[in-house]
Amino acid sequence: MIKTDILIIGAGPTGLFAVFEAGLLKLKCHLIDALPQAGGQCSEIYPKKPIYDIPGFPEVLAGDLVDNLMEQIKPFQPGFTLGERAETIKKLDDGSFVVTTNKGTEHNAPIVAIAGGLGSFEPRKPLLENLSKFEDNGVAYMIKDPEVYRDKKVVIAGGGDSALDWSIFLADVASQVTLVHRRNEFRGALDSVEKVQELKNRGKINLITPAEIIGLSGVDKLESVLIRKISDAKENIVLEVDNFIPLFGLSPKLGPIGDWGLEIEKNAIKVDTFDYQTNIPGIYAIGDVNTYPGKLKLILCGFHEATLMCQSAYQKIFPDKKYVLKYTTVGGVSGFDGSVKEAPKAVIKAIN
Repeated sequence: MIKTDILIIGAGPTGLFAVFEAGLLKLKCHLIDALPQAGGQCSEIYPKKPIYDIPGFPEVLAGDLVDNLMEQIKPFQPGFTLGERAETIKKLDDGSFVVTTNKGTEHNAPIVAIAGGLGSFEPRKPLLENLSKFEDNGVAYMIKDPEVYRDKKVVIAGGGDSALDWSIFLADVASQVTLVHRRNEFRGALDSVEKVQELKNRGKINLITPAEIIGLSGVDKLESVLIRKISDAKENIVLEVDNFIPLFGLSPKLGPIGDWGLEIEKNAIKVDTFDYQTNIPGIYAIGDVNTYPGKLKLILCGFHEATLMCQSAYQKIFPDKKYVLKYTTVGGVSGFDGSVKEAPKAVIKAIN
């Protein structure tokens, strides 16, 4: 059985940063994630997508953010159980928890922090008769490597941030980018909408609205899509393509965690904003998986929640100890491996 101080379910950015904050408190962490590598959606779904709202980084690729977080937590030597899903939880007589994965791996800790992002998720697929025939043969629901679309004819469907952002990004990669949306209005950021309009005016993006994809054609792989213009004329367009990417969002599911007796609201775990603890003492939920009044699903908010969660966890593990917050700018970072990154000391110069 794997024993640790804080068992973190979910190895996305919020879970990884929790390792750092726990490490500053000399608390050991172990992470469970159903994906085969750390990083959550940032690694699995959009590693090459730029993120703009991480403090100190005007722009950082999602994959690079994960790499930086992994480097940041290296001194604290966290453990990982990857490619396994947290399945059951049991509370022991000593107040600690045992979490068992779908492969039977048991983990024991006094604190459990659920940082599972959106939980397990599936892409929302368009209702097209022969869609499954072209999956992995021209149809994809997420973009992991933009270079796959180098010099290809690509059709993107959707009206949210992902559809807009990838249309903008692929405009300089693909030979042809067509964005199809069933409405004239988009749900994404205004800046992204304006960029798409600018690229359309420059001939870098084909924009077809209001319209929808109603058919896919091809022999061994996707060769064309049928687009219906939503108008009185009901005009149909046949467009030759290499790739079709419907970006209609993800359908999140808590999976087995939803059966742990936690208080759930709209597929998210309710928490107390004092320390992001759930209705079960000792179990916390941080990041996109939780909900509370005013909740914002942003990575930087998850970082904040992870910090307060670790402070609360320390008090639960060591109720008789009083922790005095020390700034890393003063005390540096000391890892479990004996390495010490000291903060630079000010040079005091005598005045004659």
